[in-house]
Amino acid sequence: MGYLDNSSVTVDAILTLKGRELLAKGGSEFTITQFALGDDEIDYALWNTDHPLGTNYYGTIIENMPILEAIPDESQALRYKLITLPKSTQNIPVVSVGNTSITLNASGQTATISPATINSTGNSTLGYTAMLSDSTVCDLLVTRPLSTPFIPSTPRYIGDNADAQTITVSGFEFQVRAKTQLISDKTATVTIIANETGGSVTVNVLVKKATTVTT
Repeated sequence: MGYLDNSSVTVDAILTLKGRELLAKGGSEFTITQFALGDDEIDYALWNTDHPLGTNYYGTIIENMPILEAIPDESQALRYKLITLPKSTQNIPVVSVGNTSITLNASGQTATISPATINSTGNSTLGYTAMLSDSTVCDLLVTRPLSTPFIPSTPRYIGDNADAQTITVSGFEFQVRAKTQLISDKTATVTIIANETGGSVTVNVLVKKATTVTT
């Protein structure tokens, strides 16, 4: 991780292998058609309405904060994406899943995650993306798929062990299914992201250690 000097306008990008291949071909092969913006670096608590120089200086500290360098991990970068909403919007869309804590007591036990968007009718087409942080804890399944499915990228979370992998799927409803834990209880998180209106919510998943009965 590094910081960029924001005394000038800077675009810092990391290309995928496919992107590098297209860029090397030259011409119009490499064309940016979609992009996302985020405000991960911004701490809005630094907006100072008591600044002695007046309203033009309320955001001085924010405007002079360093910009984070690009990193190829979408679980750490662009976690707070900017979105465009209709002018008539009066409330920010919020993703709700009801229960944000799930406990599974046995191998194969399941729980359903049914995200909904409050204050908006969005996400009815592209639905939600669900990211499971540790595939050794449980399975992540789609129970209500999108009519036009797409394959989201699969990032790794910082601190994962060698066996753990992040699972990323998209749909309207999801199911977590416990895996057998022989040594100890294990935990993971499922992050639900709204694909159309933005916003996210995290569900904590606990899978209890398997117990054996002796006679």
